[in-house]
Amino acid sequence: MSAKSKNSKRSEPLDPARPFDPAILAKARVIADRYRIVLEREDGWWYGHGLELPGAGGDGATAEAAVADTREALVAVAAYMLEKGERPPAPADEGRRTEQVNIRLTSEERWRLESRSQGQGFRGLSDYVRAAALAETQTALAVHAPARRPRKRPRAAGRPKP
Repeated sequence: MSAKSKNSKRSEPLDPARPFDPAILAKARVIADRYRIVLEREDGWWYGHGLELPGAGGDGATAEAAVADTREALVAVAAYMLEKGERPPAPADEGRRTEQVNIRLTSEERWRLESRSQGQGFRGLSDYVRAAALAETQTALAVHAPARRPRKRPRAAGRPKP
């Protein structure tokens, strides 16, 4: 075993059932409270997932219950990331763009895209391309998204059999 491994704070994996440190949990709650939640309704049941952390999801019989369940999942994921020394994603409303992508175009392609971008009131070609690509991606995801299988839940009184 290396000296680095001997001095490591964690020699065993963390027990997922243990509670988070209260300070980390409080910080995670502040972060997760700013995350956006996307809600969908299917077969009379509400499902939510985080916009910034799509893997964190929840559900409920009402939209409010699904939001609360999803929010707790977002807090747990953010707390876990903080605990591991990782930085949770910034809330979408901060709008920080930290990634850059370069694309090669022909002169004609650039002219056509710039004309279209100006005609639609965009500040520049990159804003137009980003908006168009993201809109296309959202449409494709909505059209091609696989059917979600609801988690098995105890049947509430008055809830019909599927």
